Amino acid sequence: MNNHHTHEELKKHRQAGRILAEVREKTAKKIVVGASTLETATFAEDLIRSLGGQPAFPCNLSRNEDAAHYTPGADDTLVFGEDMVKLDIGVHIDGYIADSAMTVDLSDHPELVEASTAGLAAAINMIHAGINTAEIGAAIEREISEFGYKPIANLTGHGLGRYLTHAPPSIPNIPIRGGTVLVEGQVVAIEPFATDGAGRIRDTQRSEIYHLVTENPPLPRIPRARALLKEIIEYRTLPFAKRWFSREKIDFTFRNLEKSGLIESYPVLTEVTGALVSQAEHTVIVTADGCEVTTG
Repeated sequence: MNNHHTHEELKKHRQAGRILAEVREKTAKKIVVGASTLETATFAEDLIRSLGGQPAFPCNLSRNEDAAHYTPGADDTLVFGEDMVKLDIGVHIDGYIADSAMTVDLSDHPELVEASTAGLAAAINMIHAGINTAEIGAAIEREISEFGYKPIANLTGHGLGRYLTHAPPSIPNIPIRGGTVLVEGQVVAIEPFATDGAGRIRDTQRSEIYHLVTENPPLPRIPRARALLKEIIEYRTLPFAKRWFSREKIDFTFRNLEKSGLIESYPVLTEVTGALVSQAEHTVIVTADGCEVTTG
């Protein structure tokens, strides 16, 4: 566990966070009824690169009952309707990651949005070195249930490692037994999800996001698969979108790499009852007596 970040590493985390805050604000303004999801995601990712960062994962634009992991495909024609849109963005500088999300609500459910935002604020206010993650989960649930909603129990916040979007510890959105004590210098993402449904998500069959299973995979014999894998290796273990690669028979080649166990997909996660989901997320550096929000 990389709890002891050097001054240089923390500087890169902060730089990634500053870029993310600007991209989040500008991309949120693009999310309007009738706007293309593909153009919106591409705008965010291009802006990250133009500001000197790299996407830590594809821009997520999950709508309504979908909680996470939706990014448009290369020929996606989907436009935003009166949707509850979760805008989830990741930026890295040299592998040091910032991760943040907000809900852009075109569906007119302001209280559901407020519930996840309040859950996040409550968590941030109580974080300091020595706090147990179980206490954070309890506070998030308490806050969200005061609005009459449920947190999503089987989604959690997480640590951020170098080139690793989901590192220990996990930060629950509900009270748990045990938990983990946070230490000074740890970088973690807190991300409450609120819903008017059952408070659980399941995997769907839809997926446009993948990651490499190991950093140095064996190269396949099929030339097309070998060429694609060589490009994928540049992302290390970070998630990438299928639409980032342009070549014929891309779906077939991706299936081939997946079947060989070289890449894995991130299925779109959806609320089990089909209910609306809101999300709020910030990355923080744990300090002795509080925390520093890098994505504010």
